[in-house]
Amino acid sequence: MEFKNLLFKQEEGIGFVTINRPDKLNALNIETIKELEELFTHLKENQEIKVVIITGAGEKAFVAGADIEELSKLNMVEGKEYSLRGQRVFSLIENLGKPVIAGVNGYALGGGTELTLACHIRIASEKAMFGQPEVKLGLIPGYGGTQRLARLVGKGKALELILTGDMITAQQALEIGLVNKVVPPEELLSACKDIAKKIINNSPIAVKYALEAVNNGLDKSLEEGLDIEAELFGMVCGTEDSKEGTKAFLEKRKPVFKGK
Repeated sequence: MEFKNLLFKQEEGIGFVTINRPDKLNALNIETIKELEELFTHLKENQEIKVVIITGAGEKAFVAGADIEELSKLNMVEGKEYSLRGQRVFSLIENLGKPVIAGVNGYALGGGTELTLACHIRIASEKAMFGQPEVKLGLIPGYGGTQRLARLVGKGKALELILTGDMITAQQALEIGLVNKVVPPEELLSACKDIAKKIINNSPIAVKYALEAVNNGLDKSLEEGLDIEAELFGMVCGTEDSKEGTKAFLEKRKPVFKGK
């Protein structure tokens, strides 16, 4: 697949997505959002891809926000449509049915931070910076930042970041739970691939159901979340992979999962 603002390749069950607008610090314009929707719709159905890694082109930025020129022209109706479009694409990523790892190589601001929040695992370069600076432009986060950030790091810390518009370092992001791990820049891609390969060794259908359990239960009560977990646990117990996995354990051998 070829795109104007994205690069894509796949190898050994991993899909590599690169936001490729380095001259614009990989800012998310409408065209790029549409391309992300097209690509991730394809990845959702592509059975060969087990894990996706997304990063930014160049050394400066992962995604340094949205396209400010586009934002400056929006009226009230267009602004809502703009927000809904981005939310739809990021929800597609969050609910892909397979893990998406953000390899944050530089600035992840505004829509960049929001993109990482839609991913399931976030690995950051020591040079990465995060922030939701929309209020400094007279705006608010519109691609899920007001909702996902609070769910991930807590209401108080999320409000501090959103209301001040301050940037934080990769290490600070690690301390508040915004990222999973911080590594030297030259180790970023290999660190992402190491996690991806560990996931690929597991049952694809079990990984899918585990993602679904967490995503669907997070905003529910504990009782409702446990019901979701039990339902999905029952479903996975009826799969070929569960029989193969438990049998392989008892036979002291490596399982051969088929995703069925």
